[in-house]
Amino acid sequence: QVQLAESGGELVQAGDSLRLSCAASGRTFSAASLAWFRQAPGKERNFVAAISWRAGTPHYADSVKGRFTISRDIAKNTVYLQMNNLKPDDTASYFCAANIPPRVTVGTMGRPSEYQYWGQGTQVTVSS
Repeated sequence: QVQLAESGGELVQAGDSLRLSCAASGRTFSAASLAWFRQAPGKERNFVAAISWRAGTPHYADSVKGRFTISRDIAKNTVYLQMNNLKPDDTASYFCAANIPPRVTVGTMGRPSEYQYWGQGTQVTVSS
């Protein structure tokens, strides 16, 4: 089993930056796909970004390209989401997810059902 714990969410102003962290614990892994999803109240869970644990290759949803950066620190077993120029539309609960071993493709990484492990989420609120 793998446990994921997100942190870093808070209330910020439009245009601010924020960095979310997702710490993985439990079973060790050398290969995985780690992703961030977000969900606003009453809406479906949407893909934000993903990264391959071994190669560090990132992928982004069009809505966050150029503003968000996903990265990972293998030594700390942690994935980050740097969010810049935040907008009110970015307001949501942000969830970290893992697919171990990595079986997602570019075509499937946006599907929540592809990920076996999930964190509890961290709330990001962006005021205008």
